[in-house]
Amino acid sequence: MSGRQKIYKKNSRLSIVLFILLLVIGIAFTSVNLFNDVSDAGARYTSYVPFLLLGLALLIALGFEFVNGFHDTANAVATVIYTNSLSPMVAVVWSGLFNFLGVLLSSGVVAFGIISLLPVELILQAGTGSGFAMVYALLFSAIIWNLGTWWLGLPASSSHTLIGSIIGVGVANALIHGRNGTSGVDWDQAVKIGYSLLLSPVLGFVFAALLLLVLKALVKNRELYSAPEGNAPAPLWIRGLLILTCTGVSFAHGSNDGQKGMGLIMLILVGTMPIAYALNRSMPPEQIPRVTALAVVTKQDLLRQFPISGTQPATRDVLTGYVQTSTLTPAVIPALANLIGTIGIELKQYGSVDNIPAQSVSNTRNDMYLASEAIKRVKADTQLHLSQDSQRNLAALKNDLDSATRFIPFWVKVVVAIALGLGTMVGWRRIVITVGEKIGKTHLTYAQGASAELVAMTTIGAADIFGLPVSTTHVLSSGVAGTMAANRSGLQMGTLRNLLMAWVLTLPASILLSAGLYWVFNHF
Repeated sequence: MSGRQKIYKKNSRLSIVLFILLLVIGIAFTSVNLFNDVSDAGARYTSYVPFLLLGLALLIALGFEFVNGFHDTANAVATVIYTNSLSPMVAVVWSGLFNFLGVLLSSGVVAFGIISLLPVELILQAGTGSGFAMVYALLFSAIIWNLGTWWLGLPASSSHTLIGSIIGVGVANALIHGRNGTSGVDWDQAVKIGYSLLLSPVLGFVFAALLLLVLKALVKNRELYSAPEGNAPAPLWIRGLLILTCTGVSFAHGSNDGQKGMGLIMLILVGTMPIAYALNRSMPPEQIPRVTALAVVTKQDLLRQFPISGTQPATRDVLTGYVQTSTLTPAVIPALANLIGTIGIELKQYGSVDNIPAQSVSNTRNDMYLASEAIKRVKADTQLHLSQDSQRNLAALKNDLDSATRFIPFWVKVVVAIALGLGTMVGWRRIVITVGEKIGKTHLTYAQGASAELVAMTTIGAADIFGLPVSTTHVLSSGVAGTMAANRSGLQMGTLRNLLMAWVLTLPASILLSAGLYWVFNHF
């Protein structure tokens, strides 16, 4: 059986049974954990509407991760399949396993870094009509674009798609409310993420090419620089190297890309079941006295440096405006001090997060989130000259507030990992063929596959440490292109042109799609 026939071989009964089994486990696991969390929180619902909204939104969010598996995880297995290091089905299952582990061991920093791009007023209104319009617009636009590019066999970036969708919602929300469209997005965070998405494929191309040249200079074994002959397996040591790099890319991809779906699911959970998910109920009660004391000290310290003068506007309005525009007014620091004081009083009154009444959970969470975002802006504001004690106290308080509002339950990580793995099992072929056959003019060699994946693994892993999203698709595809250029194997310019078009068009297309969908959903 030739390599192409092996790739196009129908799925075995075992793989179909495994797919169905994982699907059933994922649905059952999600249902049981949702029921337990809502019951433990003491929630009583007289209507099934919240559960229907939650179920629909969760299915769509997991659908986004499922489609993400079509695109990004398929890149991780391309090199081991085309070098005969692993059979396609074994490679897909192996990659899915390490994607699963990567998701489970992820920090969540990337998830909340992406979510912070959203307009703060929409995050604070996650359970309202506008909040649901936001979530559905994000998910539908990302899925539509990802499915379209997958159908064409283009390794488009799920990261680009989701970030474009977020920007589109932010701009549309600002325009709907009569503001300048540029005020609807945290552009400092957007630029930071934009740099990581722009530079990562360049780094993939350059470093993969350099690594291949270094290997050629240091390792003289000719087998490493040859393409597989027919279906002959790779030499054992080369096979081990390629499986290792595939494992690393899969793990790094799960850790980085899996967090995007986690962030969206947490928005959904906070909006539909705030009593169970708005605040981190696993926060230890012994931490509360320290937080309340820190809140009192920080409030007093801020008001000593910036005393209230005249009539103070509504605290939340002042801070929401500051977070949206980064425009510092005399009322900002006193408003922040008052909000910090209010949070401290609430926590002292209830003693633990579990004791906060159901009707107060959403407001407390919103106060904490708004205070955290305002502290982030204050720390970055060069116009302010706070004392060192104030800066230390604000940093410590922000960490405590984030631990209460920015958390990801274990079961969310599990179902996102399952969705990624299932997507890979269904849609891996199109992207694998593009990466393995349509980038270079010659067959991928063992050294080229190892170089591209080693660089992709390192780049994605480093981005995860810094809390930045990168595109597995673009890093690995550009790495393969870099090795082809370094090897003087020739590049298929038609494919590269299509990849570049997908890279250029993804952002504006997803912005327009999500903005249009948000406008439509907002009217319903």
